[in-house]
Order: sequence, then C-alpha cells, then structure tokens
Amino acid sequence: MGRKRHGPQIVVVTGASAGVGRATAHAFAARGATVALLARGARGLEAAAQDVRAAGGRPLPIGVDVSDAQAVDAAAARVERELGPIDVWVNAAFATVFAPVQEIEAEEFDRVTRVTYLGFVHGTQAALRHMVPRNRGTIVQVGSALAHRGVPLQSAYCAAKHAIQGFHESLRCELLHDRSRVRVTMVHLPGVNTPQFSWVLSRLPRHPQPMPPIYQPEVAARGILYAADHPGRREYWVGGSTAATLIGNRFAPGLIDRYLARTGYSSQQTDRPRDPDRPTNLWAPADSADGRDYGSHGAFDDRTTSRSTQLWASQHRGLLAAAGAAAGAAGCALAVRSARS
Repeated sequence: MGRKRHGPQIVVVTGASAGVGRATAHAFAARGATVALLARGARGLEAAAQDVRAAGGRPLPIGVDVSDAQAVDAAAARVERELGPIDVWVNAAFATVFAPVQEIEAEEFDRVTRVTYLGFVHGTQAALRHMVPRNRGTIVQVGSALAHRGVPLQSAYCAAKHAIQGFHESLRCELLHDRSRVRVTMVHLPGVNTPQFSWVLSRLPRHPQPMPPIYQPEVAARGILYAADHPGRREYWVGGSTAATLIGNRFAPGLIDRYLARTGYSSQQTDRPRDPDRPTNLWAPADSADGRDYGSHGAFDDRTTSRSTQLWASQHRGLLAAAGAAAGAAGCALAVRSARS
C-alpha cells in the first residue's frame, strides 16, 4: 500500500456516535489509532470520543451530516490538517425506515438514499481526493447481507445498500485499471444489536428488531478491522446468516422470496407494541431530542452472540484450504495403501 507511515494510524469513521461505527472506532483506538469520529449527534460524539480516549486512542469528534457533500469534504480536510494523512476511511453511517413500501413517504425515501447511499459516495470521494495523489490508503464500505438480498419492510435501506454494492464494484474496477495502491473493500454484516431499532422511524405495529440470529457490534467491528488490514479482497462476509443468505439468494432467489414473505414480517418485530412517543433519528439525531448517549449496543443483549465462526473461517480461508488439501492428500494416500494391501 505504498510507503508506510510513522506514528499512529489515522482513521476516519462515519456514523461513529453509535452502533457499529462506535464499536469500530473503539476497536481501532484499542490498538492506538487516532480516530476522527464523524456523526450528527453531539452527545453520542462526546461519549464516543471518551471511549476512544479510554481505549488508548486519540479522538477528533466532528459533527457532520454525511448527506452534505461539502460538509464531508470539509471534515476530511480538517482531519488532514489537524491529524495528518488519512490511512483508513470507514463508511458506516446510515438511516432507514421500517414500513411497507406504500407507507413510506417520497421525502423519506429521499432522505434514506441521501444518508445511506450518497453518504457513502461523499465519504468515498472525500477520501479519494486525499488518498489518490499520494497513492495509498484504504476505504472500507460497511455493507449488509441486504446489499444482495432485499427483505420486506426495509425497502429504502435495501435499495440504498444495493446501490452501495454497485458503486463499490465500479470504483474497484477503476482503481484496478489505474493500478492504484488505494484499496477499497466491503464488509457485509448480518443482523446486529445496535441502537437503531430504538430510534428508527417505524410504522410497524410492534417494536422492530434485527432479523435473527443477532450479533453484537463488536463482531462487526472485528470484521471491519480485518478488512482494513487486508483490503485486497473485494468483500468480506460476517456471520453464518450472511453467508447462508447470499449463497441461498444466488441459487434460489424465488424460494427466498417466498420464505421471506412468510417469515419476514414476524422475524423483524418483537412481541412488544411500538412506543409512538419514542425518538426517531431520520431527520435529526435522537440524542438531540433526549440528551441520551445510545452507545454501541441496542436492546437485545440477552439474545445476541459475540462470536462468528464464519468470520474466523473467512479470515483464515487459506489455512482452511491448505488443511483441506492436506486431508484430501492423506485420504488419497490411505486409499492407495488400502488398494495395495
């Protein structure tokens, strides 16, 4: 990736005030990185900066709405000016709506698209403006199994994540064409226990939840850090459910349509009625309404897992391939020996 820099790694994380972005910022800080935290919520940013400091990193919180391209450019320029050259840029910010298609307003589709899709475009372009001239740097796009497979009640989010997937593939081809040492990779996540389910704009009758199985945000953060360290691969999958969804959709999408039509409504809602007075963060950060720090975790700690065997396997596929080849060779040798006896 070009000449290595001296001193702490400089990382930018969007959506850093809560959820996966917050956990990712903490994970980078735990290994001594300097982390620029980009998000809208002042209370969440302040608490995220405290987390980074406590973990051993150096924080730079910047209040910014990623749907504003000029604001994102200005944030990137400030990072370069105050901290130094950006090594890694992680796009994790998003917004969404839980509702059937016909119940989502046009301006709500527009807002989700501007934050979740165009926010990644703006962050990527801001990073490229600084990385390409010096011919080094890594951009990590935080994707989802829903970037390949749409589900009911999340049409706005699924459409935006599909768009990010296409954008990522186009950009990767361009960087390969230019023989650039700037790298871009994508990490597809499963259902994660983040605060979004407590503040998402929802018109569902019951409280929304991640589609099980549910993983802790630290699992996602480990996958993102690994991808940032090994950006040569075009994408990584986190969680067995992500792998099952993407493989199943590749070979039997019609079957998956019918399965989700039967199960997708109930699996994305708890048994608890939705609170009509809870905050929503589509138009303004939730912590600006109640002054609360929502942190990394959502409301489902008692139903989540902090491990992913699939993630380990994805990170060690060379080792597994070698082990498989060795086992195959041993099996062939045993078969030959048996045939001779």
